[in-house]
Amino acid sequence: MSTPSSLRASLRVVIALGFGAVAALAGEAVSLFDGKSLAGWKPSKNSPEGTYKVADGVLQVRGGQGHLYFVGADGKAEFKNFDFKAKVKTYKGANSGLYFHTAYQDAGWPAAGYECQVNATHGDKKKTGGLYAVKDVMDVAPAPDDVWFDYHIRVEGKRIQIWINDKQTVDFTQPEDWTPPKGMAGRKLGTGTFAIQAHDPGCKVDYKDLVVEKLP
Repeated sequence: MSTPSSLRASLRVVIALGFGAVAALAGEAVSLFDGKSLAGWKPSKNSPEGTYKVADGVLQVRGGQGHLYFVGADGKAEFKNFDFKAKVKTYKGANSGLYFHTAYQDAGWPAAGYECQVNATHGDKKKTGGLYAVKDVMDVAPAPDDVWFDYHIRVEGKRIQIWINDKQTVDFTQPEDWTPPKGMAGRKLGTGTFAIQAHDPGCKVDYKDLVVEKLP
């Protein structure tokens, strides 16, 4: 059977560019953390020294109160629609969070974007897997302290989905007439980057394998 001309043309493109082009056409997953350094990341100026560090291939959050922003090699990292995945481990009393569609700030809670909660045993009743102050997971966390678990966030258009260990915890579509929670005017979709929160001096959380895939 002969090969259609359109398919022959596509095959010539793949051969010319190399088979790596296939992954790029399907949506390339990009690592945000090299496991060796904080390259591409920028801590807020109010983060105490040692709040964010790297050891044994792990991005460690150790106390303090601040935020670590992904800025990329050029300082201009920006995402809109994406699949974000990371492995996370909390320890007793830890309170952290993963922000998206946010922007770097020297200090204070990020004004822009949404926060995905990371908390199993901290006193805050809003637990891991919730979209903080919007669609919360209350009282009981879907993943315990002291074990690695998978955190998956997907944003497509106005829809936000979260999974913990492949179990969905949030499926939220931002309404056209969306009114953000009181005191959180910037809690809305747009574009921006990611940030990792250190909530307080008792915060002890590990992150690794942070990967993002841009979606159409």
